[in-house]
Amino acid sequence: MIGSVSASAYTIPTDAPEGDGTFAWDSTTLVLVEVSADGATGTGWTYGSPACATVVSHDLASVVQGRDPMDVGGSWNAMRSALRNIGRPGVGGMALSAVDCALWDLKARLLGLPLHRLLGAVHDSVPVYGSGGFTTYDDRQLADQLTGWAEQGIPRVKIKIGESWGTRENRDLARVAQARDLIGADAELYVDANGGYTVGQACRVAERLASYGVTWFEEPVSSDDLAGLGVVRDRTGIDVTAGEYGYDLAYFARMCPMVDCLQSDVTRCGGITELLRIAAVAEAHGLQLSGHCAPGLHLAALSAVPNLRHLEWFHDHTRIESMLFDGLPAPAGGTATPSESPGHGMTWLPLAAATYRVA
Repeated sequence: MIGSVSASAYTIPTDAPEGDGTFAWDSTTLVLVEVSADGATGTGWTYGSPACATVVSHDLASVVQGRDPMDVGGSWNAMRSALRNIGRPGVGGMALSAVDCALWDLKARLLGLPLHRLLGAVHDSVPVYGSGGFTTYDDRQLADQLTGWAEQGIPRVKIKIGESWGTRENRDLARVAQARDLIGADAELYVDANGGYTVGQACRVAERLASYGVTWFEEPVSSDDLAGLGVVRDRTGIDVTAGEYGYDLAYFARMCPMVDCLQSDVTRCGGITELLRIAAVAEAHGLQLSGHCAPGLHLAALSAVPNLRHLEWFHDHTRIESMLFDGLPAPAGGTATPSESPGHGMTWLPLAAATYRVA
């Protein structure tokens, strides 16, 4: 039976100021969940407020303790019920996601199986794209990052645009032009406006993006503006995508008709349990699924998604997961391969993390 369920939070400064179209930050907080049973411990995490750890400890731990560690689905249902009056979108959903990922890791470790094998892998490896290109970067920083991904053999990269809520459109396009020059004609170029543009503006910008061979336009408008996403999608040949802020199946079902590729984030959407359901909803709409950030948690789950497009190899999270865990696979030839060790294959390093602990 499941014994201890604990949560802790760690705030790690960025290696340089970071920003996108609508937000800027100088640190990132990882909330870790550890679940133990029968001498094994599973780990899961989310990126968000330390309040996520409070929700785990105060509202979810007692719901999971004493349950059969093989019954991950039952634990997920119990946690969803416990969040009814708290609210699942936001902090509650992120807390649930972290516990669910820890439960899947625990189950796989107890069975002595790599998590991707337990989930039923249909891909040997997962395509990845380099992601960062923050609006706070100068030309040299952007060049260093893009060439670094090229040196790793990653043939697709993404930069941030929509700077200052879309008020620096000329700089957006200049940076896109710089990125294209740096990566050459053959690599795929993606952009992410983080909801910084209006609908009309996004449509106009899309025409210019197409001239630079951009093939992925993420959150051209707010992901809450589903109708707006649909308008932009209908007026451009570039794939329009969103979904990283989705917390339940109904949201993703509503979004599917408005995008060309659906995104989801295993640390927000409800964990691995819900991610696999979201993939099925996307496939029912004829869409592929792309994983948002948190590469260490996504690799195993996405390898079990038939309609997979790729995984975001996000600068912030790959750096943190390499610092605080042992075992994050390195991309090779544009893909990353899940570990063959039991569970998700990553080992928490408490001594490395201790200095960053905030809760």
